[in-house]
Amino acid sequence: MRLQTFFWLAAALAVAFSAINWLGLAGWLASLVIFGSLAMHIAGNAIGTRMREATDRDLSRTHQRKSIVNVPAPSPSHLEQHSRTGWLLPISVSIGGLIGGISGALALFSMTSSSFAGTLLGGFSSAVLGGIFGFLSASFIDILRTSIRESLDAERRSAEGQEEQENST
Repeated sequence: MRLQTFFWLAAALAVAFSAINWLGLAGWLASLVIFGSLAMHIAGNAIGTRMREATDRDLSRTHQRKSIVNVPAPSPSHLEQHSRTGWLLPISVSIGGLIGGISGALALFSMTSSSFAGTLLGGFSSAVLGGIFGFLSASFIDILRTSIRESLDAERRSAEGQEEQENST
């Protein structure tokens, strides 16, 4: 390696060590993740731009003239349509918040020597996290239930269509 490369390496290490001293190790690691994400974003854009410019854009040479077939657009599935969530979501959020708040407050009260205000604040924070977990669980269950129902309906319609074709021949 050249001497200039060693100087850049020494400067980068000096900046890194001073940042560790100033931000602490967790702050330095967080800034390292942010800078790494930015670097990967910039590299991805550069690679994508280079790939786009290197592709062959003259599609008329590669494709022969074919007849265009009009295919009707499929009807949107239930997951693509906006619908109300019903009672599953608010009930799940409430149950998750209640369980999270009670368990967090009891854990703080019994396992630590926190004050009443600390226990109340910790219980509230645990209730928020429990509500978020309840929301995520209910959303996952709702989407899973809907997608299974739609796939079973599509399979049933496909089987009925095949039976009709067999009966007509």
